[in-house]
Amino acid sequence: MAFLFDIKRFSINDGPGVRVTVFFKGCPLSCKWCHNPESQSFKTEKLYNKNKCIGCDSCVEICPENALTLTKTEGIITDFEKCVLCGKCAGVCPTHATEISGKEYSEDEIFSIILKETNMMDFSDGGVTFSGGEPLMYPEVLKKLLIRCGEENIHRAVDTCGYVKTLVIEKIMPYTDLFLYDLKLMDSEQHKKWTGVNNELILENLRFISDNQKPFHIRIPLVDGVNSEDENIEETISFLLSLKRKPDVVGLLPYHNIAQKKYEKLGKIYDDEGMLEPSKERQKRILEKFIQNGLTARIGG
Repeated sequence: MAFLFDIKRFSINDGPGVRVTVFFKGCPLSCKWCHNPESQSFKTEKLYNKNKCIGCDSCVEICPENALTLTKTEGIITDFEKCVLCGKCAGVCPTHATEISGKEYSEDEIFSIILKETNMMDFSDGGVTFSGGEPLMYPEVLKKLLIRCGEENIHRAVDTCGYVKTLVIEKIMPYTDLFLYDLKLMDSEQHKKWTGVNNELILENLRFISDNQKPFHIRIPLVDGVNSEDENIEETISFLLSLKRKPDVVGLLPYHNIAQKKYEKLGKIYDDEGMLEPSKERQKRILEKFIQNGLTARIGG
């Protein structure tokens, strides 16, 4: 079984062509700028948007644990001591003010969804991307899905933060056509400050992929105050140039704070202190540095 938080059809930002993107739930990193905070936890979570709630009371009436209360000022209040995250409240919510993030899927269920989109994939030279969270936290089911997709000649991409045992990457590498690899910070202590883990294993695994001549794209979130300064950019370029196989593309992903609403729906505080969106001029200068050093780069994934 695999624990997912979303499956997106017609995705155009997760590899070549139009793709199906399968989002596994759970990540070993906790990046402070994460745009999908519901992807981090390995547990089922409940999201609530008070602005969408019309106060119809349907969720209160259906809750088998009597865990919900409708209030005038805060909308629906959930008593998480009673709530078992059964999802019945989300099932009856007419405006989707309440959502449940996290659902178990069998390998067959996921593969069936992927197969339904093969015409779209063929037309656009697309495929399937396994993303997250971190898909490599589910190595057995991921490997099986990659093999089955390969048998159907479906292009296979794995979107990873790289913070897994190298043995895991080695096992799924023969069945992966493309890695989408996150590269956030070159200084290990700063990496740990902003993501919760150091970066030695991440860099080691990227070198392993390169040494094995596997195609990969690099994705760099550009965050002023975190990693957009000249020193980090130059160290990043130097590292990429040192690899045996260079990235096919370096995607620069400018930070923005649109995820704030998601944190609110999860009942979490979005701590964006020290993080800013880089200016268009700064983005352009960074892009030019990569290109001047012989790397194919672009703004966006």
